[in-house]
Formats: sequence, structure tokens, C-alpha cells
Amino acid sequence: MTPAYILTLSCPDRLGLVHAVSGFLLEHGGNIEEAAQYNDDATGLFFMRVQFACAEHDCATLKEHLARFAEPYAMRWSLHAKSEAMRTVLMVSREGHCLNDLLFRVKSGLLPIDIRAIISNHRDFYQLAASYNIPFHHIPVTAATKAQAEARQYEIIESEGAELVVLARYMQVLSNELCTKLAGRAINIHHSFLPSFKGAKPYYQAHDRGVKLIGATAHYVTADLDEGPIIEQDVARADHTDAVEDLTARGRDTESLVLARAVKWHSEHRVLLNGHKTVVFR
Repeated sequence: MTPAYILTLSCPDRLGLVHAVSGFLLEHGGNIEEAAQYNDDATGLFFMRVQFACAEHDCATLKEHLARFAEPYAMRWSLHAKSEAMRTVLMVSREGHCLNDLLFRVKSGLLPIDIRAIISNHRDFYQLAASYNIPFHHIPVTAATKAQAEARQYEIIESEGAELVVLARYMQVLSNELCTKLAGRAINIHHSFLPSFKGAKPYYQAHDRGVKLIGATAHYVTADLDEGPIIEQDVARADHTDAVEDLTARGRDTESLVLARAVKWHSEHRVLLNGHKTVVFR
């Protein structure tokens, strides 16, 4: 089977970019299988994702040619072999619905990620990790040990070569330093009640206010708490007959689905950063 690659790029918009990219791939023996592009008039930037097959060059050689091609266009680009599952580290606390959902999807072949480790500040899910034969790292976090704990977390992430870190209901605020180190490769999930219902028990607060919609937001992690570029969101209806337990269960289902979509799109290199926003080629 001919090796397939995924090229993503962004650059200042100009005439002929699609022609230039397709011409480059043709010149180097690439056969385009899927392509999408977007011109952002507000920023003047051009975004593109191309999946192509190529038997003439390996990935390293293609990258060398791409570097020369991209320079005159001031392109930011990346190239990945489609067959390579993205190395991923999951982080979780005591709510396991998102963790369990991601593990099952990977086991079922529905998510192209390679889960290298699970990190938690509690021991609750070490047996779940063991059932999937995934290393489990229990790293308690307190105000006094936060710096040392994050240093150990980052050591694991780097030693596993993780391209993606998923906060699957990890209920600790990451430091600015760690957020910076993980910029563009860490995804968080939270309920969409923010900022209206901050703090503990958001579903109780929402129920008390009689909300009609509940939901979830998946976004990249930044130093600004829960304000990183949004990847995906979804909602579910609620009404006066719903108890707190109903809202909580429905909300957890929505969180799991939204996070799985965001992880899938990121791992398939369908998400490009556009300042405080994202371009998502679904």
C-alpha cells in the first residue's frame, strides 16, 4: 500500500496558493486524496490540510523539500505519516466518564491515538488503566508540592514522546509554566456553564436556576483558565422535570462525546490554530 501523509499549513494569503501546493505535491509524486482550505479575511491568513499518497519519497525527504518550498510563502507547516497513531498522555482525577470513553474508543479502533500513560492525582483508576495495559502514574498534588508534581508530570509526558495531552476531567489548575510548555498540544474539557456557574457542583447550580440547555466545551489549554481556543462544543436539552442526577448524567455524556470529537480531530491533524480561535477541517 502506498504510504499516505497529512500536510497542514498556514501562511499569509495570496493568489495561487492552492495551485502552488498541489503543484509541489505533483512534482514530488504525491497523489491528493483529500484537501480542504480556508481563507480568513479578518486575519489575512490562508489555512490548508492535504492528505496525499506518495511512493517516491519518505517522510524525512518530503520534509526537506517542503522546508525549501515553504520559505518564500512564510508558511508554518507540519507533515505526518497517516499511519502513525499520535502518542498521547491522559490526565484524570476522580470523574472517570471521559477517561473510560476514550479508552474504549481507542480499544475499538475509533481513535487514532497511542495512549502511552495515564497520570492522576488520585488512585481511583489504576485498575482501569491496568485492564487496558497502560502505565498508571499516581502523582498527588498539594499547594506545597505542586511544582514538584508538575515537574514529574512533564517528565513523563516528554519521556513518552507525547504529541498530545488530554485533561480528561483532571481537576487541577495547571501552572502558567506547564501551560506554556504544552501550548497547542493539551486539550481540556469542561461543562459549558462557565462562566455562569463556576466553582463546585455546577450541575446543582444549573438545576437551581432552571437551565434549558446544558453542554460541554473542548478547548486547548492556555494560562488563561478555560479560555483557550475552542475546538468543539455541543448541548443537550433540559426541562423542569429533570433532577440534578439527570442533568449530571446527560452532561457527562455530552462531555465525553465532545472531548472524543476534539481528540479525534486533533489526532487526525484537522485542527489549526488561528490566534485565539481554531480552524477545524472536519
